[in-house]
Amino acid sequence: MSAFVVMADDGIAFDGAAAASGPLGGAETAFVALAEALAARGHRVAAYSNCRAPLDHNGVRWAPLAGGVPDRCDLYIGNRGHRVIGLSRPRRRLFWLHNPGGYLRKPRFALRLARYRPVLVTTGAYHRATIPAWLPSGGRVVIPYGVLDRFRRAAEREPPPPHAVFTSNPLRGLDWLLDLWTQRIAPAVPGAELHIYAGPAVYGQARNPAMAAVLDRAAALGARGVRLHAPVGREALAGVLAASRVMLYRGDPGETFCLALAEAQAMGVPAVVQPRGAVAERVVDGETGRVAADDAAFAAAAIAALADDALWRRWHRAALARQRGLGWDEVAARFEMLIG
Repeated sequence: MSAFVVMADDGIAFDGAAAASGPLGGAETAFVALAEALAARGHRVAAYSNCRAPLDHNGVRWAPLAGGVPDRCDLYIGNRGHRVIGLSRPRRRLFWLHNPGGYLRKPRFALRLARYRPVLVTTGAYHRATIPAWLPSGGRVVIPYGVLDRFRRAAEREPPPPHAVFTSNPLRGLDWLLDLWTQRIAPAVPGAELHIYAGPAVYGQARNPAMAAVLDRAAALGARGVRLHAPVGREALAGVLAASRVMLYRGDPGETFCLALAEAQAMGVPAVVQPRGAVAERVVDGETGRVAADDAAFAAAAIAALADDALWRRWHRAALARQRGLGWDEVAARFEMLIG
């Protein structure tokens, strides 16, 4: 049965067209993908964000949040910010979380949660565990992110050159990775390169001083095999991942899902991570990559993935077989079941 679904986000300016044409962060990518998947399942979907003007895109009606949202709907999904928790008067109200839940202790969140009692939607076991147990809500549900189809259709391929890739937030461990790369990894693998696709544009920022400092350091390490690129949209990113040998990402306590790793693994790219935040949930240790206990183990696994073709083939094939992830239609079906 078709439902009227309203979604609202009070973060950076974006809409469905922005997601199709340029780089976006994981939370924004997920918001757009869910809206379009719900529309494809036959629902009437209205998405409200800080976009500049109304837009119809892939079956979703986008409009600026400043103009208000419909008073009634079947399913309301507030995304991240406290201002969107109590909007509309729906049959079922959800609050979709993308960051660790500790911030929900703040009065501006806790008071609204107590008043409106939305179902809290998180993306995995680690994420759910970050929500304070005493926090009032209408229930708690875990629904993982989906992976866009363009990342789920990769074919088996031969080992690429020793080119590692980093596609996450530079403030989440890139400085640490540059140290490990220059001191241990690159010296051990002739011709090794670390390709970084990252920048403030992903997060709707013109410039972030702390991020700029890390990226400037990366740009200066060309002689050590470090290659800095501007962030790219999802279509181009699929091509980047197809040519990459391994994804290197330490992880971060603020990482509640890591769509970047999910996309890489779905493409058959082995990954080396540490057990920080949720990233260990994205890698099957010893089968699709390595969850390294410490820096020495991380460097050793990175070197092996870059240099050992037999190991790479095992991890690559296992990632293709086991790590396609959920499609967004499957994720939309899980949200659909919450309408009641």
